[in-house]
Parts: sequence; structure tokens; C-alpha cells
Amino acid sequence: MTGTRDGAIARAQQEYDDGTFLDRLASLVAVQTESHPPERKSELERYCHQVLGPMVSVLGFETRVIENPEPIHGPVLVATRIEDPALPTVLFYGHGDVVRAMPERWRPGLDPWKLTVEGDRIYGRGTVDNKGQHLLGIDAMGAVMDERGGRLGFNAKIMVETGEEAGSPGLLPFIRAHRDLLAADVFIALDGPRVSRVVPDIMLGTRGGIAMDLVISLREGGHHSGHWGGLLKDPGVIMAHAIASIISRDGRILVPGWTPAHVPEAVTAAARAVISEPQPGAPVPEPDWGEPGLSNAERIYAWSSAIVLASISGQPEGPVNAVGGTARARIQLRHTVDVDGAQVVPALRAHLDAQGFPEVEVVPVTERDMFLASRTDPNDPWVRTVEASFARTVGRQPNVIPTIGASGPSEFFKQELGVPVIWIPHSYGGCGQHGPDEHGLGTLFREGLGLMAGLWWDIGEGRQ
Repeated sequence: MTGTRDGAIARAQQEYDDGTFLDRLASLVAVQTESHPPERKSELERYCHQVLGPMVSVLGFETRVIENPEPIHGPVLVATRIEDPALPTVLFYGHGDVVRAMPERWRPGLDPWKLTVEGDRIYGRGTVDNKGQHLLGIDAMGAVMDERGGRLGFNAKIMVETGEEAGSPGLLPFIRAHRDLLAADVFIALDGPRVSRVVPDIMLGTRGGIAMDLVISLREGGHHSGHWGGLLKDPGVIMAHAIASIISRDGRILVPGWTPAHVPEAVTAAARAVISEPQPGAPVPEPDWGEPGLSNAERIYAWSSAIVLASISGQPEGPVNAVGGTARARIQLRHTVDVDGAQVVPALRAHLDAQGFPEVEVVPVTERDMFLASRTDPNDPWVRTVEASFARTVGRQPNVIPTIGASGPSEFFKQELGVPVIWIPHSYGGCGQHGPDEHGLGTLFREGLGLMAGLWWDIGEGRQ
């Protein structure tokens, strides 16, 4: 074995300094990989076959582009490099698709399909979500191999799907069909924004998302409010009281079974230790809203939240003087693995019955953006490996975030492959992903190249 850890980090960061990384990122951004089939399927295929695939192949990976189980959607690139079956195997994940470009909404002088560098900002659709981030991990592997004389020191599998922004259609059956191909000891993905530009993040899972409609159907049509008001039940009033029995005036969840009965101490400690920074233009958390006694970080990373997505009774667009017959509201619960998602709807039904609302029907909503909750144990040895490696590289402890507020496909990998799942973001909250003027920060890309080169080096040294 040749070379040093510092040498690998220096090689990785030199790729940013000499423009190599940005040149490669520009070629990825130029491929118009909007995941809105069937308009862009040919571009998604080209990204895998002709652009990213060759970048991975030159590192000694055997690449395959595999059709999506839902053929209307884009394929999946899987690249494998096995140096020794006895060594640990890392499954590295990213996605090559992007949201709609919306070029008409970008600032004059910016083209979503052309990389533009202005100071520390690097503009282009996919710069952070997710082309720049998976390229960062791949280039860091290349730097380690160069420093080690052609070896990584571990086995690596790279999986890049092309439908994440469309809700990862076909992902679960794909994982099940290719379980042996994707088998690994740990899943590591680079995606999302950090909560602080100063402290690196290690994210261990996502909250589950469950939506349900409350439906009240008392009678057909409306009846004159002067003649029937005070005689007929008003579904709007009943709905208001039903919602008030679910979420209190100060935002507390009142449904038994919707909040954790117990939160592991390691999760609480990790959440309390998170260092974040205010985001320009973001609202300020309300101090008197939500579960009392918890910090803001605990409320997001270790607890449940419930909101009313929509509510309607009567005809808001043109109110009439009538007692309506129907009302409808959609409630969403975000929850951690400490709440059984399968029991959320039954728990609400039992609660409404106990509160005297038998006329309120609960209708589960099955939509593509509803995911299972997932969380890797903060004390997992692989988590400790990443934490120690990052601290060694930047000289400060990273954030270990048990469960981010958003939902995602983490549990698909965790359940089907039986591996710890770790997300490592290298963007920031003001990056504009999913909107116009998406951009990454050069300082975070450069630091990220060093962080990932250090991590790959440590894994190759057996520091896991």
C-alpha cells in the first residue's frame, strides 16, 4: 500500500482547485435529465450510458445500465468494483434525474443546463440535487485510488437511479429483483442540504409521511341557512372540532399512538447536539408551538408533527346562505420509527370514536410521496466510523442527525438489504434546489471532496 491519507485528501481537493471537478460537473449538468417521462427518457438513458457511465468505468468499475421495472421511467446505473470478497463493501447511491428546469424563472444570464460560476456559487440544474454530490463521491474514490496505487482498499458498488425526483418509481421492486447485485455492508448517499455550513452532517434516516382524509357526509346539497340553521348539524363546525381534538391550540398532537412512547437516549442526545444556523428568508420557529419540553431539533429529528394540509366545507369561492352537507380535510403526520406507521390510521379512528365523532370517516391517502420512517442507530459502528473520519479531517465533530424532517426511500434499502443507511449532504439551505437558480457552493464542494476522500481512505484502512 502506498501513499497517505493527507495525500488522498490533497489529490481530491486539487481536482476542485484546477477545475477538473467543475469541468466534469458541467458535462453532467448539460444532460437534460428531467424525470418527467416519457419526454426525457432518452436523456436519462444517455446520462447513464454515455456520460456518467464512462466516468465510472475508467476507475475500474464494471458498469450495467438496467431497465426500470416501470419501463416508462428512466434506468438505473449499477457499477461494481470487487477488490477482495473478504473486504467490506460500500453501496454508494445517487440520482441522475432533476426536477423541471424552469429556464424562464432563472435570473438573466443563467442557463439551467450550463454551469456558471460566480464567486463561490456554482449555478446549474442538478449542481447539488444530485449530480454534483454523487460526482463528488466518485471523484473522491478516484483520488484515493490514485494515492493508493490503483486500489480503494474496499469493495464499492455505485447505484445511480434516474427517477428520484418523480418519487423513485420502481425502486422497491428493483432493489428486490437485484438484491444480490446491490448486497453491501453499508449504504452511503450524498444528497440534501446541511443544516450548517460550518459543521458537516451525518443523517441517519427520514421521517415517515402518512396522509389521511377526514370526510363528513351528512346529506345531499345545502339547505337555507335562515330556515335550517340551528336545526341541522353543520359539517364545517363538526370538522373544526374534530381537528381540534387531533391537534391542540398550541400544536400538540392529541391522538394516542401518534407520538413516540419512548425515544432512545442516543437519539435524544444526538438531536440535542445538532448545531444549525438560521437560513436567510426562512421563518423563525414559534417557541410556544408543538410538543412542550423539546428543543426545536428534537421536534424535527426525534418527534412527530401533524398539520392540516387542506380543509373545505361549503363553497369558499362563492359562499351561499346554506347549511352544507359535507366537509373534507386532509391531515398529514410526519413520524419517526418510534411510531408504528401501520397503526396511525386505526389510532385516529379509535380516537375520533372516543371523542364522539362517529360521523367523521377516515380515508387513507396512498400517494407516491408517502414513505416509511427509517433510522439507523446513532451507535452503529459504521456511523461511528464516518463521525470519527469527518472529525479527523476537519478537526471538529460533525452533526449526527437521527432523522431528518423530510421523507425518502431510506427504509427500502435498510429493510431489503439489511444494511445501515447513512446520508451525507454537501449543500446548504439556500441552494435553490427544486427552484430557479439552483447552485452549489465551491467551498462546500471542496470540503466535501476532502471529507469523502478521508472517509474512503479510512474504510480502506479497516477503520470500521
